[in-house]
Amino acid sequence: MFYFIRGELVLIDQNFAVIDAAGVGYKLTVSGHTHAALPRSPEKQKNVTLYTYLSVREDGVELFGFATLEELNIYKLLISVSGIGPKAALSLLSFLSPEKIALAVCSEDKKLIAKAPGIGPKTAARIILELKDKLHADASADGGEDIAVAPSAASGNHSAEALDALMVLGFNRSAALEALKGIDPSEELEDIIREALKKLMR
Repeated sequence: MFYFIRGELVLIDQNFAVIDAAGVGYKLTVSGHTHAALPRSPEKQKNVTLYTYLSVREDGVELFGFATLEELNIYKLLISVSGIGPKAALSLLSFLSPEKIALAVCSEDKKLIAKAPGIGPKTAARIILELKDKLHADASADGGEDIAVAPSAASGNHSAEALDALMVLGFNRSAALEALKGIDPSEELEDIIREALKKLMR
């Protein structure tokens, strides 16, 4: 229904933000990650954009706001995992950035994910299992190993892990591969992802 809401940030609370868009005050539930990214200076608060997800449940309707499309994409993936509701997904995004969640999924770091409030070891394992399965399904649908330039994880090359992480963040395989071109695969994995994201967001 809503793709994003842009307007003046009139209120920042610990768990939500209110944006005045054309005279309507939209209350958006936000993660700790988005909360930290919201501008504090009055000048910058006049033109704020949050990407949105509208949750419609039996117990009510709630609008969620995200500072970046990557965070929104991760949120949608998280709530697609069985047993993960809007609050649990938001808790994880308050504990880890979208990039770190993607890295944790790709490296199967259950311990890191389980540290988030409300996310235990079993839930962390389920998140990794289901998102990895989805990642492999997306890769197969997009050509998978048929893409000749697909990077390898061998010999300290982090490109394959970076490719997986970018796909977890919602980018298709072809776009992610293109973004990884020209980036030194021996760099730190998080740095590779950050550089690729800069290209993808141009």
